[in-house]
Amino acid sequence: MPLRILLIDAEDRRAEALEEKLSEDGFAQVLRVPAGSDLAAAVEDAKPDVVIIDMALPDRDALEDVRAISTSQPIVMFSDSDDPSFVEQAIGAGVCSYNLSGVALKDIKPIMAAAIALFRRYRRVERELAAAQARLDERRLVERAKAILMRDRKMTEPQAYRWLQRKAMNENRRLAQVVAEFVSQEDRDARKT
Repeated sequence: MPLRILLIDAEDRRAEALEEKLSEDGFAQVLRVPAGSDLAAAVEDAKPDVVIIDMALPDRDALEDVRAISTSQPIVMFSDSDDPSFVEQAIGAGVCSYNLSGVALKDIKPIMAAAIALFRRYRRVERELAAAQARLDERRLVERAKAILMRDRKMTEPQAYRWLQRKAMNENRRLAQVVAEFVSQEDRDARKT
């Protein structure tokens, strides 16, 4: 299945050449959007696999548009500017590949493939980080719940943990849910006193 590419380029001739190169051999279906269009709306409508932005002189407003869509699609940017500060800002906004304009057409496909691979890897790492953070937060709540039970009910740590496990089992809920509710109730009770 060909890639769906959203192409934003201020220069028609360059855009046509790029569209022709990407469309050959059924590699991609290219959807062109005029420069200055609402990027978020265009991405929402087109649902592309990758966004290519070619700008002679990109500006900070363009980066805000990029930031708004960078979580949903990989973005490849071409620019005449080689200002290191702007490159860093573009990458910070979510651009997966920042290139100087004038790249040979034969190099576009590998650039896109690398950008897509980096985007997928970054998203996978983000998911793994979020899962690890959730486990850490759950662990902290379990420790806090055990401390409350040990303090208020004079239980040992293993007894407190077993009590929480039994409560979760009896209510047919995950331990994390039971612990979060238990700690939240304890916080409400503490505020009342």
